[in-house]
Amino acid sequence: MTFNPLRERGIPLDKQLRNWRELNVTPIDPDHCDPYTRCRIITMNGIETEAVFFSHHMARHCPDIELKQQLARVRYIEAQQQKAVNWLLPGLSSVLETTLAYEQVAVDLTAWVARMEPDPYLCQAYQFGVLEDFDHLYRYANLYEMIEHRKAEKIVDQLTEVMPGRPTYLHHRNPIDNVREPYDRNSTAPISKLHALTIMSAEQQTMNFYMNVGPMYMEPIARQLYQEIGLIEEEHVTHYESLVDPGESWWEMLLNHEYNECYLYHSFMETEPDPKVKSIWELHLNMELEHLRLAAELFKRHDGRDPEQVCAPELPAPVTFEPNKAYVRELIATQIDYTTLGTGYVQEAHERFEKMQEAIMGGEKAPSERVIDDNREKSGREYRLQTEGEHPIHSLAYNR
Repeated sequence: MTFNPLRERGIPLDKQLRNWRELNVTPIDPDHCDPYTRCRIITMNGIETEAVFFSHHMARHCPDIELKQQLARVRYIEAQQQKAVNWLLPGLSSVLETTLAYEQVAVDLTAWVARMEPDPYLCQAYQFGVLEDFDHLYRYANLYEMIEHRKAEKIVDQLTEVMPGRPTYLHHRNPIDNVREPYDRNSTAPISKLHALTIMSAEQQTMNFYMNVGPMYMEPIARQLYQEIGLIEEEHVTHYESLVDPGESWWEMLLNHEYNECYLYHSFMETEPDPKVKSIWELHLNMELEHLRLAAELFKRHDGRDPEQVCAPELPAPVTFEPNKAYVRELIATQIDYTTLGTGYVQEAHERFEKMQEAIMGGEKAPSERVIDDNREKSGREYRLQTEGEHPIHSLAYNR
């Protein structure tokens, strides 16, 4: 059955405020929940955080006091939504366990988007990024085993493999080579706009998370690894945000944000097995339908266009968390040696890349390399979870 959020009515804005009891959500059980339920929670936390940040940035450029007040009213509800979503994560989980879940999101959400993306250039951007987050999962999994003496399959189950991707130390590029060409807002498919917003928001939340939790560790290798990967997540935000057409007006950007929230809440409502979490996705969808209606009114008033000129007339197929093992293995086999040059991709290390590598390494091994060496020494071997056989690259095989 088709669902057009532009034609649906949600909960009136003045009925959306929740009290403390209503915001006091029951967290998921980390030992018994579906790993992809946790992934959906982390994704929607990133989406709601982006909604709040975007609304603040828009308000700072808005001279009209009444418009600022309307943005503030919606933004407060978005902030409550973010609290309800993020507080579904259990306090029992350690920072590293949550980190592993963040990287599982980055792998399986980005891989799914790459598989569904119709634009070849945008698809390549997601394929490029997923091989880096895949490697981050491997590095953090080894840190987790070394510090907490546990294995990452406790978090990712058998749904996502853990093994080397594009080596993390090779992710440090000259900043100008992290900027991509944007899509054309007038000709790109509506689904491409939603993909770009989704992955940008998810990566931004990962960047925010690492920059805040990294210093909480006492172990030097942990502090250094979070610092290194946190810098790379900033590169990824640059990579993904540059895909969005900067010619979109504030009203068009607001409309796209609200439509994307409807799309994701509807997707997760359709695919969520946990009834308590599903009820939150359903509630938030009904809130977002009203936020979208208000954004559509502003778009019509200030841009003078019909929202259906910009948005899809019905929601695309649901965003789905599912294993992407064969797809990721294929990318490893064919694209592991890619880097960027300007707004494109090359397979050779060029002068600008080599200068950046030399400058940031300072003649030392990167923390992401040392964490593997340290765990081999401490545990007798590095940690991997290879459910589909040996690594597709012989030089990175476990028993090479």
